[in-house]
Amino acid sequence: MLQMEPGICNSVNSVNVEATEKKVTGGNGSYTEQSDTSYKKIKGGWKTAIILLANQALATLAFFGVGVNLVLFLTRVLRQDSAEAANNVSKWTGTVYIFSLIGAFLSDSYWGRYLTCAIFQFIFVVGLGMLSLSSWRFLIKPVGCGNEETTCLEPSSVGVGIFYLSIYLVAFGYGGHQPTLATFGADQFDEKNEKQKNAREAFFSYFYFALNVGSLFSNTILVYYEDSGMWTMGFLVSLASAVIALVSYLAGYRKYRYVKGYGNPVIRVVQVFVATVRKWKVGPAKELQLYEVDGPESAIKGSRKIHHSNDFRFMDKAATITEKDAVNLKNHWRLCTVTQVEEAKCVLRMLPVWLCTIIYSVVFTQMASLFVEQGDVMNNKIGNFHLPAASMSVFDICSVLLCTGIYRQILVPLAGRFSGNPRGLTELQRMGVGLIIGMLAILAAGATEFERLKHITPGEKASSLSIFWQIPQYVLVGASEVFMYVGQLEFFNGQAPDGIKSFGSSLCMASISLGNYVSSLLVYMVMGITARGENPGWIPNNLNVGHMDRFFFLVAVLTALDFVLYLLCARWYKSINLGDGDMGSQEDEEVISKV
Repeated sequence: MLQMEPGICNSVNSVNVEATEKKVTGGNGSYTEQSDTSYKKIKGGWKTAIILLANQALATLAFFGVGVNLVLFLTRVLRQDSAEAANNVSKWTGTVYIFSLIGAFLSDSYWGRYLTCAIFQFIFVVGLGMLSLSSWRFLIKPVGCGNEETTCLEPSSVGVGIFYLSIYLVAFGYGGHQPTLATFGADQFDEKNEKQKNAREAFFSYFYFALNVGSLFSNTILVYYEDSGMWTMGFLVSLASAVIALVSYLAGYRKYRYVKGYGNPVIRVVQVFVATVRKWKVGPAKELQLYEVDGPESAIKGSRKIHHSNDFRFMDKAATITEKDAVNLKNHWRLCTVTQVEEAKCVLRMLPVWLCTIIYSVVFTQMASLFVEQGDVMNNKIGNFHLPAASMSVFDICSVLLCTGIYRQILVPLAGRFSGNPRGLTELQRMGVGLIIGMLAILAAGATEFERLKHITPGEKASSLSIFWQIPQYVLVGASEVFMYVGQLEFFNGQAPDGIKSFGSSLCMASISLGNYVSSLLVYMVMGITARGENPGWIPNNLNVGHMDRFFFLVAVLTALDFVLYLLCARWYKSINLGDGDMGSQEDEEVISKV
């Protein structure tokens, strides 16, 4: 490629170490690297990663202390009907994860990972404090209401307003901090060191493991007290957990390994498209004639160079030098480097794969809404003990914890022997397996609902069918998460260029977000079509006169169609080719092409 002077000026990426540093002179940008003799003094590593994993567990405990039983809070305390409550939970959960894009943008562009996590965790704490206050002062009237026996008084408009403000502050804080925390944890390991690179890949599995460890307490003990009407106490425990998480996170600030922001990635991507449009009538130059800065460092300071790819050739117009460009090489609204163009191409390549994960998130979100409502109208008595419907998600959590260990300790070595890939299945293959298991999970939910409707007693709210019939659907969802969501975290973080790592992690959260919105839209459409005249529809307030099983089977059909589309997108996908010769991710291309 034609080599010229650097153009784009973005913030320099630096790594804080306590030892003497030396600049890397290879083709990997302007990363700093500690000398071998002082390796043991480097900041980061598993010591700080464990702090962040503990933070993830505590924050998740706090979040699910609110989210796991929210649908029952809406029906019992705010007195909403089933469809309305399910849709409100879907929209709230969707908002949680759409805020992850805001956190990722601020982290990558301006604030850096540490400050972004600190600010959003503080917002999270404020939201939980307001939620505890609103439930105690305005909503839980009389005290202890909101269980199956005691009905709460009509909520005041002030109480409802503070409640919704508080839960959306919780959504904003938790959503904004999640993808940044995952990327910050990965930053604790140096990709240039082979041992730490392997540890970095393992971190994402442990990150999701920590998430489920945190939610285990929420889905067992907290959910029981909330289901018994002790809502305020449950919210206060969540608040205490979030405060501990924030304090412990701030306490480790001297030990973390930091990476500064790379500048605004949105502007860089927009510049590529603007430059392409402005030179639309210009033919793209040959690869060796495209504009790139001289030397091993890319013009995006702190980001490694990305080699040219033949996808989206029309975008190479942005790196094609014309007579006008030769006058001013620093006008990046007309001329972009190959690395900047490839950064935009990477985003476009990831989007089709990402879109195919949204339907899976529709399956996943049913655990917090329709699965809970289904369990609430089943026989949940064990002797004299009442088992809260939301606590069934403990089987999902245990499934995740068990399957994570099985995958890393058994399936990875076994699959490695057959495929020749030491990582076992590639991220794209894991996501495909997750889609299939997710489809089986929603089919199991439909079969359970079909059977539940056979055991209805007229005049009784709950079917005589045991709630333990739900175990297969929860276990299957948990198994699918290990493949889908851990695979997503590794895939999008690994395939994202250096300047948009948090954005890559946030795509996983954004998939959950849109999955919730799509789920809500599906419920609205299904009820609009099926609830006509005297027909109550598939998901009425009284589920015993509906057909929620048909809704589950509909989602299963959509998941099957989505899987076919996913296979096509996965075969088409081309991995990022970084300037330091990191071609390991291209194994995905080779292996997925055999699927």
